[in-house]
Amino acid sequence: MMLPPGLGFNALSEKSLAASKANTSTRAYWDWHAMIANNKEGSFPFTPATNLLYGLKVAIAMMEEEGLENVWARHKRHGAATRAAVKAWGLELVCQDPHAYSPALTAVMVPGGHDADAFRKVVLDNFDMSLGAGLNKIKGKAFRIGHLGHMNDLTLMGALAGIEMSLDIAKMPHRAGGVAAAMEVLKGRDVAAAPKVAVA
Repeated sequence: MMLPPGLGFNALSEKSLAASKANTSTRAYWDWHAMIANNKEGSFPFTPATNLLYGLKVAIAMMEEEGLENVWARHKRHGAATRAAVKAWGLELVCQDPHAYSPALTAVMVPGGHDADAFRKVVLDNFDMSLGAGLNKIKGKAFRIGHLGHMNDLTLMGALAGIEMSLDIAKMPHRAGGVAAAMEVLKGRDVAAAPKVAVA
């Protein structure tokens, strides 16, 4: 989505509302009845995330302008380009099943003897770019490249270039050519469907 994290949506059945009403435990966050009562008057019982609600309105307008099918296609294309870069670098994808590849992010294993979190710090320190950490069993063994939301081919290529340069800086074993491999994947893109990037 094109919205910063922090906003959630909930759908409640009559059965769940009845269970909530019968629940006698002390709670505030999951007390739907105060929210429902205030919503009927057009307000919130607590401080609303106003900035996120305005952001949601803009994000929906952006998605409608691009077209939902185009948004999905862009994410799939960016995922394919990112995986092409990783394979060209000679690094291993965490996901081994091509049918389970994510259009939202690509997780990458670092070679044995190297620390993924140390590599992420190299990327951050040198290019002011934040990569996702490996979680649970792969903490310190993998990093994540996000390609979800409001990004276009140019922002993806910039991210991949930063990673490729950081692989050199970190002296991590890899082959050159990941950025070029990603560009090959992106060559057939539909320019009209790609979101615009502001040029200063």
